[in-house]
Amino acid sequence: MKLYTRQRHRVLQIVTKLVIPFVLLFALYVQFHGDYGPGGGFQAGVIFAAAFILHGLIFGMQRTRRVITPTALRILMALGVLIYLGTGIVSMLLGANLLDYNALASDPKHGQHWGIFAVELGVGVTVMAVMISLFYSFASKR
Repeated sequence: MKLYTRQRHRVLQIVTKLVIPFVLLFALYVQFHGDYGPGGGFQAGVIFAAAFILHGLIFGMQRTRRVITPTALRILMALGVLIYLGTGIVSMLLGANLLDYNALASDPKHGQHWGIFAVELGVGVTVMAVMISLFYSFASKR
């Protein structure tokens, strides 16, 4: 069996460059539409990570690690958890229960909207960073 060196698939690279922006746009749609319908932070995080995983599969791990570094992923993981936790702490500091969003605005309906948005954003950032980190771990040669 003859082993071939890694080939550059030009068609796949061009199609990937065309598809990734639409995947990222769809992830943002799912993120921001999550408090009105199906979707939310988890789904958006997975879709967002899928774009970077596709980039890694087509362009190689070294190039993808330059696009989003493992250090940036660790920071994003912590930032997502802090956004989620910060939403609960702010609601507690305003005199409500943990993650009781009514206290986040003068109108309870707006408070619920902003609270759900913040929590879903934290979940999305964390899930995206964890999924890409898992991909980096499984795809590394070590």
